[in-house]
Amino acid sequence: MPQLTPPQVPHLDLAKALRRAASGDFPPVDGGFSRATPWRSGVEAAIAFTGHAVLAVGDDVTDGLMRDLGVHGYGGAHDPRTTAALAGDGEIGILDALLAGRGTGGPSPLVERPDLAQTPRARHAAHWRDEVRVYGLPDTTQPALATLGRGIAGLPEIGLEATDGSASALLDGLLRLVPAGEVVLASVTPGNARSLRFFLRHGFVPVGSVQQWRPTGDRQPPPRDQSMTPATRAGSA
Repeated sequence: MPQLTPPQVPHLDLAKALRRAASGDFPPVDGGFSRATPWRSGVEAAIAFTGHAVLAVGDDVTDGLMRDLGVHGYGGAHDPRTTAALAGDGEIGILDALLAGRGTGGPSPLVERPDLAQTPRARHAAHWRDEVRVYGLPDTTQPALATLGRGIAGLPEIGLEATDGSASALLDGLLRLVPAGEVVLASVTPGNARSLRFFLRHGFVPVGSVQQWRPTGDRQPPPRDQSMTPATRAGSA
């Protein structure tokens, strides 16, 4: 009996999918995965929605390799073995919850703060995102900062660092810098409950999860065993 050729993994417009997810319209819960074009040279990522995953990877990552790694939509896209295999010897970023809000437009009280561009928060933003600008409050003696750049899927992505009670003012000012209604993303480490509650309290909604990496070297799957199959990796949740 001839061996059937697996269907080609579909390509998905990730920016469009994230905009729709921000409005509650998610990809189908089919346990499958799609691929997307990486939005930044040298950076790849796995994005998980409910029951569907998206791999933003280069053309050298074949559909067959992803299948061999056991990628699927029920959590398999974030298996550490999958991420390590796709990153090769490269840097692997943090697994984050992905939240979405909306720009409000209008005048913003924030001012650009190039003096804060070399702080760890600003450098982290520039490491993973494009066109990052650093903002702060008019009082330049305050070290609180906010970043706005082109991040996941090329959409606006923000970051905040404030320990002086100014986080709400910074977020309000950032959202005013984005056209009204445009989706704005925030990536938050799941264990940072305080930050998660802050964004949820200010109208952001969870749309999925994301992990980025910078691939280098050989990208080969580990020896295949029963633990790498979708059925055993899906879990009971």
